Amino acid sequence: MNSRFWYRLLESCARVTGPWLLTAFARLVAVGYFFFSPRKEAGLRFYGRLFPERSAAGRQLAVFLQYQRFTTIHSDRFRARCHSIDFTTEGLEQLKGCLQARGAVLLMSHLGNWEMAARLLPQALPELKLLLFMGEKQREGVEAAQKAALRADGVRVLAAAAADNNPALAVEGIRFLESGGVVSMPGDVLLKPEQRHFTVRFLDGRARIPAAPFVMAWLAGAPVFAFFAFRTGRGSYHFTLSAPLLAPAGPQGKRQNRALALQEAAEHYAALLEQALRSHPADWFHFDHFVADDGETLSDHETHEQHEK
Repeated sequence: MNSRFWYRLLESCARVTGPWLLTAFARLVAVGYFFFSPRKEAGLRFYGRLFPERSAAGRQLAVFLQYQRFTTIHSDRFRARCHSIDFTTEGLEQLKGCLQARGAVLLMSHLGNWEMAARLLPQALPELKLLLFMGEKQREGVEAAQKAALRADGVRVLAAAAADNNPALAVEGIRFLESGGVVSMPGDVLLKPEQRHFTVRFLDGRARIPAAPFVMAWLAGAPVFAFFAFRTGRGSYHFTLSAPLLAPAGPQGKRQNRALALQEAAEHYAALLEQALRSHPADWFHFDHFVADDGETLSDHETHEQHEK
C-alpha cells in the first residue's frame, strides 16, 4: 500500500469528520518533516540567504512556517471538492485577447498554490482551454491523486519530462497555443538535469530557469506571463498575472536577437519571482537547493521531477 492509498483513506475519513482531520494530520506530518527531513538544511540555507539579518533561530522559524504553510495545499485541495473557493484576480484581462489569437504561456511557480490556480482559472475565464505540463515520477503516490483531481476538474494534464527533450510534446504544446489555448509550465523547475536552461540572478546568487516555456512561446508567436496564486485566508486566494515577459513576433527573427530576448525574459521572470517571494516568504515550496553562490556548482540534485513531499 503506497502513499496514494493512505492519502485517499485520509480523505475518505475527512469527508465524515470534516476538513479538520486532514488539516491536523498534515500539520503533524509537517512537524515530522521539520525535525527529521534531510531537506531541512536546504531550507535553512535558502532562508539564510533571503533573511541574512536573522539569527539561527529565526531561520529555523522560517523553515517551520514554510512546512506548515505547505499543508494548506492539501487541505485546500480537499476543501475545493466540498466547498467553493473564493478568489480575486489582478491582470487577468490580458488573457482574454490571447484566447482569440495565438494563446499564451503561463509560468507557474512553486511559490504559492499553482494547483489551485489551475483548478479555478476556468471559472474566471469559461472559454479558457488550459494545458498543464507537470513532472512525472516513476513511482507516484500523492502526485498521482493530484493529477487525477486536476483532470476531474477539466484541466488537461501532460505528465512528462522536459518538453525540450521530447519533440512530440513540444509540437503538441505549440499546436495548442496556435489554437488559442493557454499552456501552463513550471518556470522555476528543471525536470531533467540535461534540460536546456537560462542562468539568472536570484537573491544575489545564481539560479537556473528552464528554457522550454520561452522557446515554445517564441516559436508559436505567443506571449509569456508570470502567474502567481497566493492564499489570502481560509478558502480564499488572490491571482496575479504579470505584464508580458516575452511577446515575440514569430520565429523569423534573427537567432542572436531571439537568444537575447529569451534570456532577458527569463531574467525578468526571476526578478518577479524574487519580488513575490519577499512579499510571501512562507509560500516558497521548493524543498531542495535552488540558488548557488557565484563560483559554486549547481549540482544535479537541484533538478526536480515534482516538488511534493
